[in-house]
Amino acid sequence: MRFSGEVAWVTGSSKGIGRAASIGLAEQGCDVVVHYNSSEDDAQEVEEQIRTLGRDVLLLTGDVTDAGDVRRMVREIEDHYGRIDILVNNAGSMVKRATLAEMTEDVWGRVMDVNLKSVYLCSQAVLPMMKRQGGGRIINMTSVSARDGGSPSSLAYSTAKGGVSTLTRAMAKELVADGILVNGVAPGRIDTPFHDEFTTVEKREKAAQSIPLGREGTPEEVVGAILFLASSQANYLVGEIIEVNGGMLMS
Repeated sequence: MRFSGEVAWVTGSSKGIGRAASIGLAEQGCDVVVHYNSSEDDAQEVEEQIRTLGRDVLLLTGDVTDAGDVRRMVREIEDHYGRIDILVNNAGSMVKRATLAEMTEDVWGRVMDVNLKSVYLCSQAVLPMMKRQGGGRIINMTSVSARDGGSPSSLAYSTAKGGVSTLTRAMAKELVADGILVNGVAPGRIDTPFHDEFTTVEKREKAAQSIPLGREGTPEEVVGAILFLASSQANYLVGEIIEVNGGMLMS
């Protein structure tokens, strides 16, 4: 799955799966746009690692829930590279655990914005460039919780990711005529700072026991699906969502 200088923008690429995806794409020959909102030191480490791989890298900061910020970042990408071949909509967060009874309108809105609205805004913003160049790849990161509903305290996040899965299929149908192939990846329980922040050690250990592989996955074990969907080996895949969950949910 070697690439030859394609430009890949990975949103939320300072940590976790986004970090691993950025480095993986660079290792396979892509130039990478590394994006962060608040984790500048982590993003700079990713930037430096990509440079050591001999690839060009553009470091961007911005709020993917703000249309103006998203358009500004896309202009910077266009000024620097003149194109964008791969967009990985990875940015997301649970924001806060809350049951339906505890949920506030503010938390609900923030969860929808960072997980779902950001996919719409970033995808819409890259369309003019991708159409001009005759095509591209958009890979949306959804979640196993889009299918199983997640835990009672993550219903807003699970709902937002369900929206990402549906949006992925809808975008795939709409954009295929422009040569833009849209697919998704749905990670299961992955060992990332996401779970460090929102899940207790005890809950993680108990949940891992129910996974057929008996453990959480690593960010690097998700990257293979992203690389595949971004490559020419996935030229006939449209609107697919690859489940990477160690067997915790099968279909």
